[in-house]
Amino acid sequence: MKKNYTSLYSMLVLVALLTGIFYFMMPQKYDATEAPLSEFSTNRALVKVKEMTAKPHYVGSENHEVVAQYLVKELQNLGLDATFQEGFTMTEKGTLVKSKNVLARIKGSANSKALLLLSHYDSAPHSYSHGASDDASGVATILESVRAFLHTKTKHKNDIIILFSDAEELGLNGAALFVTQHKWAKEVGLVLNFEARGSGGPSYMLMETNKGNAKMVDGFSDGKLHYSVSNSLMYSIYKMLPNDTDLTVFRESGKIQGFNFAFIDDHFDYHTSQDKYEHLDPKTLAHQGTYLFPLLKHFSNSDLSNLNSKQDKVYFSIPFSFLSYPFEWVLPMLIIAFGLFLIFIFIGLGKQLLRVDEIIKGFIPILGSLIIGGGITFLGWKTLLAIYPQYNDVLHGFTYNGHDYIYGFVCLTLAICFLFYAKTAKKYLEMNQMIAPLFIWLLLNIGIFLKLKGAGFLIIPVIFSTFMLGYYVITQKTNSVLNLILAVPTLVILAPFIQMFPIGLGLKILVGSSVLTVLSFVLLLPIFGSFTQKKLWATLFFLVAIAFFIKAHQSSDYVYGKAKPNSLVYVLNADTNKANWATYDTNLDEFTKGYLGENPKDAKSLNTNKLYSKYGSEFTFMSDAPLKNIAKPTIEFLKDSVIGSQRYLKIKLSPNRKVNRYDIFSNTKINNLRANGVKSIDLESKISGKISNKILSYYVVDNLPLELEFSISSNDKLDMNFVESSFDLMTNPLFSMAKRRDWMIPTPFVLTDAVIVKGKVKASEKLEIMVGYLPPKNPTKVVIDTLKQSVTE
Repeated sequence: MKKNYTSLYSMLVLVALLTGIFYFMMPQKYDATEAPLSEFSTNRALVKVKEMTAKPHYVGSENHEVVAQYLVKELQNLGLDATFQEGFTMTEKGTLVKSKNVLARIKGSANSKALLLLSHYDSAPHSYSHGASDDASGVATILESVRAFLHTKTKHKNDIIILFSDAEELGLNGAALFVTQHKWAKEVGLVLNFEARGSGGPSYMLMETNKGNAKMVDGFSDGKLHYSVSNSLMYSIYKMLPNDTDLTVFRESGKIQGFNFAFIDDHFDYHTSQDKYEHLDPKTLAHQGTYLFPLLKHFSNSDLSNLNSKQDKVYFSIPFSFLSYPFEWVLPMLIIAFGLFLIFIFIGLGKQLLRVDEIIKGFIPILGSLIIGGGITFLGWKTLLAIYPQYNDVLHGFTYNGHDYIYGFVCLTLAICFLFYAKTAKKYLEMNQMIAPLFIWLLLNIGIFLKLKGAGFLIIPVIFSTFMLGYYVITQKTNSVLNLILAVPTLVILAPFIQMFPIGLGLKILVGSSVLTVLSFVLLLPIFGSFTQKKLWATLFFLVAIAFFIKAHQSSDYVYGKAKPNSLVYVLNADTNKANWATYDTNLDEFTKGYLGENPKDAKSLNTNKLYSKYGSEFTFMSDAPLKNIAKPTIEFLKDSVIGSQRYLKIKLSPNRKVNRYDIFSNTKINNLRANGVKSIDLESKISGKISNKILSYYVVDNLPLELEFSISSNDKLDMNFVESSFDLMTNPLFSMAKRRDWMIPTPFVLTDAVIVKGKVKASEKLEIMVGYLPPKNPTKVVIDTLKQSVTE
């Protein structure tokens, strides 16, 4: 009976530790009333978020300019001179836009490198996102922190540059404009960038460095933060995600290092019309403030002239602290762990406390738990997708009830672990079974040393669990209190990853959470293995898992605030004069069926020139649509000349209606492209590599036309197509559109709610040919050949 109580007490302590770990990751309170003017106020920041996000403010929208002017006014209210930086940029992915950055500068006392505070103010296009989390939260964090900083009259030697960048959501264009064209860019020594990929949860620090990170780690540690959440493995995970931030541009193009601070929980709100003020978690905003305000004080007086380093450090957070050590320690720590492991086995075998046959048998339960636990989780999620096909509507893969599924599958995995380790006829059998998990963990850390030193901190839980084994072989008994103390590193370091992986990467990664749950469980075998009634614990965790699955089922339907994404576009082919309704959805609902019907056609034919989508979405269904009198763009060939083996063209596409985007595709290899006077970056390698026939995506501001200048081989025929889009399907007077139900939202990450006109790039009326330099041998033939080719086209 005593052991039963010991098991219960141990489990309660473990649950309490886990609760504390997650609770103390971020502030749980924020100023309910006005905080002192000398401090960061979450409430004051929230007021700014609310003001900026009354309406969507994507690039090209009316409210985009309203927000830009609001930011200028806010900076002026702080006593700063605010300026705009405007200009065209085209990124390496072919995104062209005229950005409008908002800038201000606070002079320091020395002529030193500047600290740059960065956040973007545009919201995501297409989906009517209000941009409260992404990224009004970052803008508000900077404004409120700078206000408090200026109020305290803190002396600082470094200039502080404030950059509210534009067009981040389109292709990081505003950041590219600043880095490549603004004179201040060369003066920047460090960037603090604030971002979001959800609407709640802790804010993670993601470091971006060009070489070694040692000086950056030391600088961050010197900031003395209360709620730092980060580790050196997270940036590796971040690089796996299908997105970058403005800071990426600074690091790659400007060779300027920095820190990202971003929150990723409640991922389901990301880039949707639900990204509103009401859905932003105030505690998350408070967490952003706990980063910036102290780091602003610290880095405004630090030496930012050379943060490059030849050395790297492993780093990780624990509640209320940030720890780091050099990469050079990874191998010695691994050797120490192996040494202790072998010594304790030798002692245990010598004292006959460990048996070779039982050690070998110890591989069965861990491998069984990994295979069965991971397999059930993998197949379980696949089964759930079949039972609830609506989950496939969520492109990023994290459903509204995603947390319930994480907890459900983790509990199910724990139940499986208890069942595999249920046979404990022999006293202290768990200590023999402990050898196999430690051996597997040591092998994993050898791989980490060889390939991923940033995850070197994962050896720490292994060392502490090895001490559990060591205490047993030396004293011939176990101590439950000591084991609970030695379990803390496993809980602190591994438990957050179990939840973070599927939140950040989607529920398809649930199998990773299951595997990590097993690997964490086996490190704590001296605790769990001593539990009597393991089958009872397995039953308990199984029942808890069922409870979470039931809870997930009850919230599996779409409701207001947790809405179903759907998509619809109107596509007019200017060449055939035929129109279609089209969607990206796999599960049609009453809204989309109202236009596509009950038996729509396959839309493969519309994917010939594939529009960019973050997750590679394509049109799925289409149906015939009524022909509308939509003004087509005017296409002018301003120049068409042949010089040697190259044919040089200058083509202008002018919209005759309010448009938001042009996508240009070419099946002809083009060279030296310039669009609206801006040179393409690395375009030729993209075309020749057959990655895509898309040349560029131009996001239109003020209905400015698109001018293309390029050359092709004089032997090639120009085969170029355009797709002209306006984001006004729901409000266009030519259409009478039904409103979505309140439990529906436009699908994010795709071009939706758009009126699309597509066709060949050819002169609208009379083709004008301007012959440039004519080769001296046979100029008449060149003119005739050029005329023939142009007429043919």
